[in-house]
This record gives sequence, structure tokens and C-alpha cells, in this order.
Amino acid sequence: MPKVLILVAHRPNRSPSQRYRFEQYLLFLESKGYSFTWSYLISEKDDSVFYSKGNILKKIQILLNSIFIRLRDVKQFNRFDIIFIQREALFFGSSYFEKKAKQSGKKVIFDFDDAIWIQDTSPGNKKWAWLKKAEKFNESVASASIVIAGNKYLAEQALKYNKNVVVIPTTINTDFHLPKPELRGKDKIVIGWSGSISTIKHFESIIPVLLKLKDKHKSKIEFKVYGDANYFNSELNIKGKAWSSETEVDELNSFDMGIMPLPADNWTNGKCGLKALSYMACGVPAVLSSVGVNNEIIENNKNGILVSSEAEWFIALDKLIQDELLRKTMGELGRKTILEKYSVNTWREKYLEVFNA
Repeated sequence: MPKVLILVAHRPNRSPSQRYRFEQYLLFLESKGYSFTWSYLISEKDDSVFYSKGNILKKIQILLNSIFIRLRDVKQFNRFDIIFIQREALFFGSSYFEKKAKQSGKKVIFDFDDAIWIQDTSPGNKKWAWLKKAEKFNESVASASIVIAGNKYLAEQALKYNKNVVVIPTTINTDFHLPKPELRGKDKIVIGWSGSISTIKHFESIIPVLLKLKDKHKSKIEFKVYGDANYFNSELNIKGKAWSSETEVDELNSFDMGIMPLPADNWTNGKCGLKALSYMACGVPAVLSSVGVNNEIIENNKNGILVSSEAEWFIALDKLIQDELLRKTMGELGRKTILEKYSVNTWREKYLEVFNA
């Protein structure tokens, strides 16, 4: 039975990146004979501290503890056949542990789903940005036996440092993300956004559009933010809700349309479209900024809508608000797209192939 050591930042079922990139495949891989041991850096107790503002001494303690965790991991590398690293082994700008994994002689799988060579930190940790360095990505990719990239743009960057790169998109477990149309179209039409504290800035970029829609449609519409419990906007009457695996599907299904605003830059070119994919899997019509992989996922005005300006955002959302049939048919085509191209069932054999190679 091949043994796999998983090196990640977060505990299971905590991070969207981990859940949608590899956790959904573990049961399938276990059925094929693989066993998994987790090593993560942030405990549930330390989680809220690490991503909040302040608490400098506690954060230093967490960072130092992460080094000791990885030093213990190095001592046990020889017990495993495969070392799986998602995004980075350590928060610091060092690829030391990726290199140690390579030196162990074990197969190293490196998976990533963002333009992680570009500096991007959560709002609570801006002052720690100096700890990161761009070269870390290059060295980490070069240390892997095989690299799994979330889209073609990411793969092109990885190929500069490692010739053994495969593209596996972020996927959805379509047996879990099921449409529940009975939760939609009741008293008000809901425009919803899902995400975390690190991406709430993207939601805020289209607040002027949402205010115009509110002014036009009054009490006919409402707005939801799911995933950032600390978010509050009095003008739009929004109080954010925290993410949980128990509420996720119902919350997404409460949206009459889901939005994914993004700026056009190198960081967003690396995004893998998770928000849109999760909306679409639930049969919720998605309106997306026309950037990066979104242009591959969406066939415009069929399984979703692509927009490039505030005017286009307003037109697209206004059209969906007024056309219930369009919301229904677009949502159904979105679900069909996920089943055919972005589901765990569609990609699991390819994932197994990477582990077996």
C-alpha cells in the first residue's frame, strides 16, 4: 500500500483550495490502495489568531512552531512513498522543505491553484509580506517530481522550471453540490457572492453597480455575502455569514445569481474559477469578470455571462433579475458544464494517473 504524506497549511475540510484541489479525491485514491497522513501548520485554535489583525507575538509563535512541525516531517520522509505538497510547505519565503523532500528520494507531487509567485497576503497579514519571496515558487516547482497546475496559465509558468507538469482544473463534487431550486425565487431575488476575507475586496469593487440595482429594483432584490462572517455593509443591508460544510450547499442554492468580480491582472489570471464552478454546480446562473480561466469556463450568455465593465455588470444582472426563465435555463446549462468538464468524477482517473506515474 503506497503511503502518502500530505504537507499543507490547514487541517482537513478547512481551506477551499485544499478541499477543491485534492481532498475530494482522497476517498477514491484510498479505494485504489493509497493511505494518507496529514501534516498541517495551523491548528483550529490558532486559525482565527493567524488571520486576524494584531496578535504579533502569537503569530510569531505560530510561525516558529510551523518550522518545528516541518523539521519533524523531514525526519519521517523515509516512511513514505510520496510527499504531496499543496502550494507551499512553509509560510516563509523559503523552499528549504521542498528541497529536503526532493533530497529524500521520494516522489514529490506539488499542486497549486493560484499565481503564488506573485506576492499576495490576507488583510490581517500585510505587514508580513516581506517574509515571502518570488523565487520560492521557482525552487519549489523545480524540486517536484511532478507538478499539478490548476489551469494553462499556471502550467506555462511551472513549465519554466519543471518539464513534468499536468493541468487538472479545480473540480466540484457534483454528488455534494446539488441544485436545490426550491430555495430560490421566493420573496426576493438574491444576488450572492461567496468567498473569504482575502477576496472580499473583489466583491466591493462592484458595490456601485449593486447600489444602482438596489435603487432601480428596491425591495425586489437583496444581497448576500457568504464566507466572510465579519463583513458588513449597511447600504446594501449585508451581514456576512461564515462558511461551513454543513451550510454551503443550501447557502449557494439560496442565490438567484452568483457573482465573481475580478480585476484583470496577473494574479487573477492564475485564479481557477472556484466561485463560478460552485455556483454553476448548484444550478445558479453565474456572472463573471471576463478574465483568465473564466473565459474557458463560460460560453457567454449561454452557461453564464462574462462582463468587462460596470455598465456590462449592470446590464447582465438587471437582465437576470427580470427574466426568471433565463435564470433557470442558464443555471441548468451551467450545471451541465460542470458535470461534463469540471467534476471530480470526470477527473479522478487523471488524478490517479498522476499518483501512479
